[in-house]
Amino acid sequence: MGTGAIGGYIGARLAAAGAQVTFVARGAHLAAIRTAGLRVLSPLGNLTVAPASATDDPRVVGAVDVVLLGTKLYDVEAAAQGIAPMLHDGTAVICLQNGVDAPAIVERLHGAAHVVPSVVMINGEIAGPGVIKHNAMNTLTVGELDGRASPRLEGFVAMANAAGIETTLSEDIRLEIWRKFLVLAPMAAISAMTRLPLARIRSEPETWRLAELGMREVAAVANAEGVRLTEHDVQKTLAFVMGMPATWKASLTVDLEQGRRLEVDWFSGAVCRLGEAAKIDTPFHRVALGVLKPYATGAPH
Repeated sequence: MGTGAIGGYIGARLAAAGAQVTFVARGAHLAAIRTAGLRVLSPLGNLTVAPASATDDPRVVGAVDVVLLGTKLYDVEAAAQGIAPMLHDGTAVICLQNGVDAPAIVERLHGAAHVVPSVVMINGEIAGPGVIKHNAMNTLTVGELDGRASPRLEGFVAMANAAGIETTLSEDIRLEIWRKFLVLAPMAAISAMTRLPLARIRSEPETWRLAELGMREVAAVANAEGVRLTEHDVQKTLAFVMGMPATWKASLTVDLEQGRRLEVDWFSGAVCRLGEAAKIDTPFHRVALGVLKPYATGAPH
């Protein structure tokens, strides 16, 4: 559901390995997939799924075992409503989004039994209609909310690994999600506010200090949410960012520069919202939200 860079890549690899996959897409992307199949350009090897089963109407798909929910965060509410015809009692809805909000949205609409949070470490983009360009990284972590090793996820993990995606089953997926958010929310905010590559951010002490401030706010909010992020997590994350490529820019920054909608309400906005509910002050993320909010719906006119 949402054949973008991540959903399209994972779905294509699964289909190429023999899984029965239907791609829910729209517009020129859908037309190209129907006409020429879905192509993946990847350093791990190119592939084409042709013919590909593709539609813009989830109602024609019917009940499935797994839904890969791959839309942007601002489309999750509508997409989660749209998948209702594809669910049976045991359907796993794997939330592929960044941030911490998507699983809660799916749970509110369809119940906790369907929700499967995930952590995706795959970098890619839609290179053109019907074409996914996979750039780097190839790992996926999934887990049941209660941490159990369910048959449905054991089967999915085996299938994904057979398809060439490095996939693991987590016993504490909420912790994994918040550990990624510890990197994502502060660094996306700093990147988008400065619009500079990471090397410049790290070279200015006052700017680099913001990374630690933002991470500490995320850790405090996570602890209030019942997820234990420690000082060790903060220091490990700072060290990880120090080792990231000097030219790195957040996808939030790329969206900003290209005038597209931003997911800021689900990045810094989520930190502020959850912090306010827990009576935790989040000044860094409050400033980031205020600075980037005028661009949230696209380039201002």
